[in-house]
Amino acid sequence: MTEIIGVRFKKAGKVYFFDPEDKRISTGTPVIVETVRGIEYGITAFGNRVIPNADVVQPLKKIIRLATMDDAKINEQNRAKEKEAYAVCFEKIQKHNLDMKLIDVELTFDHNKLIFYFTSDGRVDFRELVKELASIFRTRIELRQIGVRDEAKMLNGVGICGRALCCSSFLGEFHQVSIKMAKEQNLSLNPAKISGVCGRLMCCLKHEEETYIHLNKNVPSVGDIIRTSGGNGEVLAVNILRQTVKAAVRQKETDTPQINYYPVSEITIVERKHIQEPEPILEQYDE
Repeated sequence: MTEIIGVRFKKAGKVYFFDPEDKRISTGTPVIVETVRGIEYGITAFGNRVIPNADVVQPLKKIIRLATMDDAKINEQNRAKEKEAYAVCFEKIQKHNLDMKLIDVELTFDHNKLIFYFTSDGRVDFRELVKELASIFRTRIELRQIGVRDEAKMLNGVGICGRALCCSSFLGEFHQVSIKMAKEQNLSLNPAKISGVCGRLMCCLKHEEETYIHLNKNVPSVGDIIRTSGGNGEVLAVNILRQTVKAAVRQKETDTPQINYYPVSEITIVERKHIQEPEPILEQYDE
């Protein structure tokens, strides 16, 4: 077992593990740590905890120290410098007439590296741009091309639910989302209705996947034949969340069918007649 703390460098960024080095560190404590990008200022997402060795990527880096008020001021100054660097880079992109969209800028705590994030439909020759930026900022320059999901996470926005985007408010990492999840939740397969602002499948489809898998276990499909207390009948509609079905039931073959609602717990599936629909032709959503 290994004792670790979790550190985030952005509000909804990925949580990275570090060795607390025998210190008791609570959630929300600013710390200075060493990463592959250099020295960084981060906030603990959770305090000391012990996890299996298999869940830790070795070697586990130790925290350098707890952050001070001076470190916090430097971090704020770095955010201001990032805005200045964004304006400069934006101007240079236009000057070189490059087909790229600048999204965000990050400056490491120790000023060792300046990272520019951008999107583009294809490959971009930015060698001259890097040389010019390096001569201006006198530090290592990295231009990193990102996808549309990362772009939405960095820029933030409001989803069709009226709330801030999941990816920019609390979702640390992107999870694979599939059309199957939309089917299990009985959603329209219209891409315009199940896509987020990034144009990919909405991340929230993943949130309730396990619940819908559990609820769908004993629920019949539309067209199935079921046995109820009033006789056998055909399923006309299904309400997964309420765990009820709407069915046309007859006590005898010659009777006029009676349409009623039945709890799933009080029916038995006699015959499944649901025909599997062909997979819709949709854009590939996952990156």
